[in-house]
Amino acid sequence: MTTICVDAMGGDERPEVVLEGIARALEADSDLEVLVAGNEEVVQPFCASHTKARALVTTEVIGMGEHPAEAVRTKTDSSIVRACEAVRAGEADGFFSAGSTGAMLVASTLKVGRIKGVKRPAIAVAFPAAAGREKVVLDLGANADCRPEVIVQFARMGAAYAHVALGIENARVALLSNGSEDTKGSETVIAYHEALAAADCGFVGNCEGNDLLMGDFDVIVCDGFTGNIALKTIEGTAKYLIGRLRNAANESKRYLLGAGLLKPAVKDIAKDLSGDAHGGAILLGLKAPVLIGHGATSATAVMNGTLATAAAVRNGLVERIAAYIAS
Repeated sequence: MTTICVDAMGGDERPEVVLEGIARALEADSDLEVLVAGNEEVVQPFCASHTKARALVTTEVIGMGEHPAEAVRTKTDSSIVRACEAVRAGEADGFFSAGSTGAMLVASTLKVGRIKGVKRPAIAVAFPAAAGREKVVLDLGANADCRPEVIVQFARMGAAYAHVALGIENARVALLSNGSEDTKGSETVIAYHEALAAADCGFVGNCEGNDLLMGDFDVIVCDGFTGNIALKTIEGTAKYLIGRLRNAANESKRYLLGAGLLKPAVKDIAKDLSGDAHGGAILLGLKAPVLIGHGATSATAVMNGTLATAAAVRNGLVERIAAYIAS
């Protein structure tokens, strides 16, 4: 039986949305048990009605706008901190939350701990790509500044995640830059390129911003500053296009007819870009799988995030990353 801790208090939605996602995950996976972290009035009734759910009663919640390190230090009975401690104690095999990304990063690094040899954990997401393929992109915000050797570790961790989550063997790793030539990029990016080229990590060269969704690569690495800007740009572009389509449909009957015909395709595109299929982002480099959902998460995303965390445990993600780092 695989036990995943889920934060019932995390995210912008009501706890009932998270609980619905947990219930759906339990229905979908007969070998899954969930440790539900949250306020007593939220978790106890739910766990009483679900045989494979156990309550982890907490009394505090870390808000999205709180300073991550300060909140983790002072709110020791929060759902995020207690959940990470439960993973460290072996009460759960992994952790999923749609709560504060910063607090998740701080608490999981301190409480769950890093794999031996990992210098910094990284936030990774499986991006949709052309022809139905997917690729892993990291780091998306955990580390604004990185040394070249850290980027090499990101490449290896990304390759391990691509193997476990996407079934990709011998991943083709690229470095995000402003040109595909080896000499393109800032002094920092050129140093990253040199380190990746000298390492045995599947590196095939630089890629550009348009390759995030279209390029023929399996893993794209960058520092967290660049990655977070790229991620927010893609999210903002998607929202802009969908908003423009809605406005156009409201302004013209002809556009409304066309929008009706395109609606299924637009919904599929929005679903691909939302990250709901994989439950959100994963923190790579920790001693247990930790996934972070979107703040405005859905029951489907919670279900998928819980199932994805369990899959990472069963597929030996941590062990594979440890082997890649050791090599």
